[in-house]
Amino acid sequence: MSHNAAKVTVTGVVLAASLGFMLYTTMGESMQYYKFVDEVMASPQSWQGKTLQVHGYVVTESIERKRDVLEYKFNVQRNGQVLTAYYNGIAPDPFFKPGAEVIMTGHLTDKGFIATEMTAKCPSKYEEQAPSGAASKSTE
Repeated sequence: MSHNAAKVTVTGVVLAASLGFMLYTTMGESMQYYKFVDEVMASPQSWQGKTLQVHGYVVTESIERKRDVLEYKFNVQRNGQVLTAYYNGIAPDPFFKPGAEVIMTGHLTDKGFIATEMTAKCPSKYEEQAPSGAASKSTE
């Protein structure tokens, strides 16, 4: 190997290592996992302490709110798996509808999921509507 090739190789390795180190240190704290409730509940101990986005459906009958404060306790489910969640803040408007689909950001503890952010999905706004001129014909 020539002297110039060795310089280029060493420079490339140093640059790659530096870039990798910078990515690891800057993204390590802000990295989040996106999981569904049933995925988290399959192995909850492996997700404790990690920042997660958890996707599921609110069990409407389970919503509890402390009087005069914005503290909520509720259950979120998917595929038969249920996760108790806690949220402190203004709940999204579609949150109180039966079976509301939510995505929560926070972390899992022994007590349940502590959400710091919550977004409710509203699929009815995005579902394809039947054409207005498409009347069904009945055969008599």
